Order: sequence, then C-alpha cells, then structure tokens
Amino acid sequence: MSLQMNVPIESEDLKTHECNVEVNSSEYDKELVEIFLKAGILTPKQVEHARRVSSKVDTPKPLTVLFKDLNFITHDQIISALHGIPISMPLGNLLVELGHIRQTDLQLALDIQASENSKRNLDKILIDQCLIDEKTLIQIRALKLGVPYIEPDFSEIDRTLFSKAPIKWYVEHSLIPVRHEGHGVRIAFVDPHNKQNLEAARQLYGNNLLCAITSNTYLEKVIEWLKRGTKKGETVSSSESAAVKLVNKIILAAIARNASDIHIEPSSDKLRVRFRQDGVLTHFEDFPKNVIPSLTSRIKVMCNVDITEKRRHQGGRILFEYPEGELDLRVSFYVSIHGEKIVIRLLSRKGLLLKIEEVGMSAQILERFKKDVLYRPSGVILITGPTGSGKTTTVYSCIHSINDPQTSIITAEEPVEYVIEGITQCSINPKINLTFEETLRHIVRQDPDVIVIGEIRDNFSAEVAVQAALTGHKVLTTFHTEDSIGGLIRLLKMNIEAFLISSTVVSVLAQRLVRKVCPNCSEPYKPTAAELQNLGYTTDDIIGMPFQKGRGCSNCQHTGYKGRVGIFELLILNEFVRNAIIEMKTSQEIRQISIESADLVTLLEEGIFKAASGITTIDEVLRCLPWLQKPRPLQDLRRYLGGL
Repeated sequence: MSLQMNVPIESEDLKTHECNVEVNSSEYDKELVEIFLKAGILTPKQVEHARRVSSKVDTPKPLTVLFKDLNFITHDQIISALHGIPISMPLGNLLVELGHIRQTDLQLALDIQASENSKRNLDKILIDQCLIDEKTLIQIRALKLGVPYIEPDFSEIDRTLFSKAPIKWYVEHSLIPVRHEGHGVRIAFVDPHNKQNLEAARQLYGNNLLCAITSNTYLEKVIEWLKRGTKKGETVSSSESAAVKLVNKIILAAIARNASDIHIEPSSDKLRVRFRQDGVLTHFEDFPKNVIPSLTSRIKVMCNVDITEKRRHQGGRILFEYPEGELDLRVSFYVSIHGEKIVIRLLSRKGLLLKIEEVGMSAQILERFKKDVLYRPSGVILITGPTGSGKTTTVYSCIHSINDPQTSIITAEEPVEYVIEGITQCSINPKINLTFEETLRHIVRQDPDVIVIGEIRDNFSAEVAVQAALTGHKVLTTFHTEDSIGGLIRLLKMNIEAFLISSTVVSVLAQRLVRKVCPNCSEPYKPTAAELQNLGYTTDDIIGMPFQKGRGCSNCQHTGYKGRVGIFELLILNEFVRNAIIEMKTSQEIRQISIESADLVTLLEEGIFKAASGITTIDEVLRCLPWLQKPRPLQDLRRYLGGL
C-alpha cells in the first residue's frame, strides 16, 4: 500500500468545490476508464462493448458498474487500480460512478444543499438522508485523495504519542496520532482539508506527517479510550468493575439491536464481538486482547460455571435483568487456540406470542393449515427446519391458537422459551435427572389432549410421539430436516414402522426465515437476466410482479433489510402420499407425488413468490432456501398461494 508523505492536501477546498457539481456524471467516466486501461485491467474492446450495452439498457448505469456486471473487472481490481492516485472528479460524482449512490440521490443532496442557508457539507447531507453510510463515504473520499483510510485496532495505537497534548486538543482538531512510521508519524484526520488542523499537527509532530483519513465515530471511540486513563499497552481496565460494565454494555447493545445471538471471539491480537441480526452476523465492536480474561471470567460467574476450567467446553444460563424486562441467556464456552469463544443466545422470558395468522404464511397455506391440520383432533404435526428457522415460534403460535379452557395442553421443552397461561409447561433439567426420556414416560399419564414435545431427538421420543397419536392425542413437535419430505424419511431411518408413520402423521410443515426488504428504503426493482436465469425464468415470466429491493438506510443499518419473514412448505398427507410411504418410495418420488396430489409448494417456490410480492429479495431466496427441483411458473404458484 503506497502512503502519502508530507500531506498533499493543499488543494481547492472540497466543501466549496462540491457545491457546484455538474450532476451529469457521464463526462467523468473517461477519467476512470483511462486509469483502468493504464492499469491493464480493461481492454479498449471491453470499454467499447460496455458503451454499446449502456446505450441499449432501459435504466442507465455508470460505466464502472457495467464493467462489474459484465464481469470485466472486480471490485478489488477497481480499488487496487484507483489506490494512491488522486482523482480530480468531485466526490459526489465518484460515488455515482462507483455505484454507491444513484444520480438521483446526488441530485437530491445537491438540491438540499442549495436550499439551505447553512450550506452543510455534501457528504453530511448524504449521510443524514440515509443515502450512504459514513464508513463507505469516507473510504471513497480517501480513495479520491489517494490517501489510506484507517481504523486501527486500539492495540496498534502508540499511547505515548497522545501524551504530547491534552485530550481536548485532539477533540478540537479532530485527529488521531497512530504510530511512528520510518521518520514520520502517521496521523488520521477526520477532515484532511482543514488547514488549521494540519498546521496544528505539524507544530506538534513535525513536518514529516503521513496522512490518513478516519471516521468521526472512530475518533470518538479513541477519545473515550483516552478518558479511561489507561497505561501504555492497555486500552480497557481489566478490573472487575470494568468487566461488569463491558459485559452489560455488550448485552444491552444486543438487546437494543434485537439480536438473537452474541458471538464473543478471541484472536491473536483482539477480541471481536458480533451480533446475529435477522439471521446474519454483523460486526459490533473490537476490543483489545487484554480484556479477554476478565470478560470471560465475568460471564462464567454470571453462568455459575467453573471459572478455573479453561481446557474443556462448558455451557450455562443467565437470567439477565434490565429496566425493560428480563432475558434468559443460554451461554456456550468453546475452547479455541486463542482462548474461549463465547456464544450467548438471547431468549425473552416474556416472549412475543404471535397468532398463527402473524407468522407469515401465504393466504392459502394458512387456510389449509388451520382447517386440515391444526384443528384436527389427533395425529402428529411435525414442524421441521434447521436451527434458527423459527420452528419454536410457530409451535407456540399453534399452541396459542388452540389453547382454550376445554383443552389440556402439556409440554416437555428444553428450555421453556415462552410462558403461556393456561397450559402445563415442563423445562427439562438433566442436572437433576429430569430428562426428556423420564418426562415423556410420565407425560401421557397426565390426561392431556395436546402434547408438545420440544424436539424429536432420538428413537425413543419419536416412538412416544407416534404412540401418543395412536391413542387419540394431538402431538406437536419439531424436527431438524431440510424440507417436509426429509421429515418423513428421517422418521423411517429412525426405525419407525412405515405404516405407523402413514397412519399417525397428519402434516409436515417445513420452514425457513429470510430477511424482509426494509420498508423505509424499499424501491421497485427489476431482476437482472442473470438472477432470472438462476431461477429458470425469463423476463416474460415476471411481467407485472412488484419486486422490491432496499436501498439501505439508517433504519436498517444500510443493509436494505429489516426484520424477517417465514417461508413455509406445507405437506398434508393424503392417501397417495401415505401409500408412497408404505411402499418405501424415494424422497424424490414422494415429493413429486406430493406436488401432484397434495398441492405441495416447495420452500423455494414460496420464497420466489414472496420475492415477487416485494416482501423479500431473490438474493435472500437463493441464500437461504434449498434447491431440490426447478420451480414452477409464478402464475401457477399464484393459484396455490393466493395474493399478488
């Protein structure tokens, strides 16, 4: 990585320059094309081809975006070619050319800037209007100026450099001294165009400055670190009090972000914390490695596990109380080469009980599930899917829908995740020998109408479910399988007789969770030819379908997604499917029979239908759902699912 010595920032003031941007950015692509050609990552023939494509597409795209779409160049090649080369075009146009904002976004920001007396900086307007996130904008600004963008780990920062001035001086001049490099000092500026700050840095650290850019958010983190008054080589106090505050901070931040899991991951040089939000891991914050022992010990104390044991995996639970309520936290300690990785699953003890109408089933699937499955007097109802697919939520929604004073419902769960008034719930505790096997032996003696088994995990629990259904009980349970047909096949492989499965299983409901398009920044979207080809569709197949995609905003943390929705595959066993099970047909044969005779709509098909309805995106469908056979046309799916 080439570094800029002696700070080449004495150019025209960018704030003034950006006020007079010519929005039509087509004239600016020539500069980038010349750079790409000179770097050898493009050929003149490819440029000419992209220009011809650009002249024919309905929605104009910047040339650089077209180069990527045509697989002529990659994002990494673009960054590598532009790195260290100051770019003359205005920042706003560069953002458009690289595909980070649209031309209409830039025009909107310029219109706002022109109408305000305060003359806010253009990049601040773009961030405030949720058109781009701060980090991306600053990275492109650094690229434009030909200087590096940095947010170094705290352990990389030379603490002695800060002793040259009081904390308020760094706040006033918005800069961070990072480290000595050769005969100079690396300085990260929030605004490298501020001549006053540049001169102040020269007076303190000498003329040989190595310039970099950082974000204001990172500057605030460093200032907070300075205020803690740490010694050299430390960044956060390892005292018990500091560990308590740090653990509480992480858990409360996860609650605020509606995270389902916290991943606390030690490495050779830092401690990384990530949250699983809407099923996807997102970075929260990095901490110096010297906090690892105290933080790990604090969480072990909260779990009441052995704090001296560092060689074996452990698990525990925490009841975490905070002003808005309390959480059940399930904690897993996993021994790694850099220390113990900790994963904390957040379970609300109050729980948000959804009605079955609210879990996200398509109209006709919901109608069939309620009529032909949920309100049947007996039989086994299997709800299948991988960990984190929402099975437990669906089970509790079913219980909530059938719970009434005339019905006796009893559960065996590990653990009880939602407390429901009016039913009998048992939380398994192997430590006192209250096991699944022991509980299931006694559960049928409680005169229940409905039995809920948290999970079929072995041959014994499968046999209990089947035998209970044979004696007239309704059994709700979950299973870890890929799809609905997989649930039946796995029962067969657990040595449950085929005729018992055929006569007791009423339905198998397979499900997944996919992210929903953020309603705050959603906009109409036309799938590309490549996306349609992946699904086996053409442009004629999607005419009139209201596809949507999130642009990214502060409301969704610039992901374009907010919340999740269930995707469901409902198999209701009829005579043809039951006969196929007894005849021990293959999973593919049973699936085809189910599609032809039982109106089965696969997970992939329901996901595509919801993408076409603007609820989710094709990217999410392909990321989350199994592809077991080619999906049927959308018009056929409409007949089975309703809507649109």
